[in-house]
Amino acid sequence: MKSTVESLSPTKVKLIVEVPFEELKPSLDAAYKSIGQQIVVPGFRKGKIPPQVIDQRVGRGPVLEEAINDALPKLYSQAVSDNQVKAIGRPEVDVTEFNDKESLQFSAEVEVRPEITLPDLEGLEASVEDLAISDDEVDEQIESLRQRFGSLNPVERATADKDFITIDLSASKDGEKVEEAQATGLSYQVGSGQLLDGLDEAVIGLSAGEKKTFVTQLVGGSLKGEDVDVEVTVTAVKEQELPEFDDEFAQTASEFDTADELKADVQTRLERGKRLEQAGEARDAVLEKILTLVDVPVPEGLLTDELAARKENLEQQLGYSGMTMEQFLEGEEQTQEEFDEDLKKRSEDAIKAQFVLDLVAEQQELSVNDQELTEHIVRHAQRSGVSPDQFAQHAVENNLVPSLVSEVVRGKALAYLVENAKVTDASGNTVELKTLQPDGTYADPEAAEAAEESAEEPEPAKA
Repeated sequence: MKSTVESLSPTKVKLIVEVPFEELKPSLDAAYKSIGQQIVVPGFRKGKIPPQVIDQRVGRGPVLEEAINDALPKLYSQAVSDNQVKAIGRPEVDVTEFNDKESLQFSAEVEVRPEITLPDLEGLEASVEDLAISDDEVDEQIESLRQRFGSLNPVERATADKDFITIDLSASKDGEKVEEAQATGLSYQVGSGQLLDGLDEAVIGLSAGEKKTFVTQLVGGSLKGEDVDVEVTVTAVKEQELPEFDDEFAQTASEFDTADELKADVQTRLERGKRLEQAGEARDAVLEKILTLVDVPVPEGLLTDELAARKENLEQQLGYSGMTMEQFLEGEEQTQEEFDEDLKKRSEDAIKAQFVLDLVAEQQELSVNDQELTEHIVRHAQRSGVSPDQFAQHAVENNLVPSLVSEVVRGKALAYLVENAKVTDASGNTVELKTLQPDGTYADPEAAEAAEESAEEPEPAKA
């Protein structure tokens, strides 16, 4: 087999392949065997029909066609390998010449990974926001903790903001009850805005046993988005009593003896979370900086697939939340044209980032071990709400394991870039990322270095 490659663009090549007829013999034999299993010829057992008889009964043409269909994928793969083509996506194959007992000639146009040149990765600079924790954030966490230990007490008064109430709801349209919009015994905190627009305003001032009707729009069902009349009846009113934030509370709600110690722990936990947020910001900033320094052509077919996948994912999310595209765009304060342009830009950047990170991983010889892949599968399973075994089985059955491996490798490549970059905050302070742990704490540099050296040492040979 002879094959050559012709560059059509930075992201597309054309393979031209010529195959001697004798090299098609294995596929030709397979075609005769397959067709022989499908037809019945008196005097011959199924699968034992001679080729010349098949030619007489079926014709040589269908045999050659099946042989070509069998051979083309293998021949294409061989041509890709022989020419070291970094193919992505599906090829467009065109049989340019083929006659019985003559050579087969075909071409295949396919998108390829673009050749890119990385800048000097040492000393890349990026900036992130300062790590700051406000008193309000600390107070909010303490308030949340107090609410968890609060008690609900019935009151004989009208409903006020922040009260916890029990209500019945009944929606109607033009005097007719909407069957799917009837509910009794619902628990609701006034001011949370979690049920229906206008509900908070309607219930404030109502005592237990009182009712009120208001107009709103349903968020689901056959009348979704239409105006309906909703009658709300308050059946119980309770107010939340919160414990004082003192030493006694600290001992009840935590392992600390004093309120000051508990407050300091809240501050520390917030700081750890902020460090992780800052690390995420640093990863985005470093990657964005690299993309501004590298020319990365984007294959059209890959961009089309990425856009389609992102749109499908968004449509699914909107469907689950009961939101229309118009409502989503209104919330984002975007027109359809602005959204499409933004989506295309984000898709292009995602593809460029993959190419860059794949090249970094290749240059740094990064790989994935079984433990890293297992941990990645566990994280995916947790996000999907299934067991790791179920997710792993799904990944194997749908050939997703190579994609999962790529995700881990790209993550390690990005970590390498960030750790070797100079990241500073808005105040000019260096942001320490190399020893940052998944829980937001810092590892001891000497211990981390010793562990890294230990991991790199070869295991002793077994006797």
